[in-house]
Amino acid sequence: MRFTVRAATKDDCKEISRMIKELAVYEKMSDQVKISHEELERDGFCQNPFFECLVAEVPEEQKSTEGFTVVGYALYFYTYSTWKGRAVYLEDLYVMPEFRGNGIGTGLLCKVAEVGKKKQCVRLQLSVLDWNTPTRDFYAAKGGQDLTVTEGWHAIRFDGQSLDSLVHEAPTD
Repeated sequence: MRFTVRAATKDDCKEISRMIKELAVYEKMSDQVKISHEELERDGFCQNPFFECLVAEVPEEQKSTEGFTVVGYALYFYTYSTWKGRAVYLEDLYVMPEFRGNGIGTGLLCKVAEVGKKKQCVRLQLSVLDWNTPTRDFYAAKGGQDLTVTEGWHAIRFDGQSLDSLVHEAPTD
């Protein structure tokens, strides 16, 4: 199958939003998606973007059954390790189900790694749900290490009331 991987543009945000919703359905968390394509446009295509994104596109003659030519995306941003230095964090890697198994996911992953290396990142990090064995196996086959198993790291999140509580406890200026 022919496909290209390219940097997303502001015009791709509706397609990215569509695929974010598809990914959320797959991950059994569709009720948690609150972001709009307008927010993606604002946050990813401003003077200091919060994220970068790549899209996978197939030629018109290979479009999806619904008529889509943008069939995958990888959304990522940069972080920093006080032990190692620059890092890239892959928030989402998604390929529409009918296009899986054609190297598109590998193409997106490898391109994110390439972008990170060009920016002198020393590692690529991501999270995978514990029940998502096919995806965990995919990353393991590419050399990804499961840090929960090897180092015991756990993901921690503050949001909603817990985030608000931290804000209210912040020292005053």
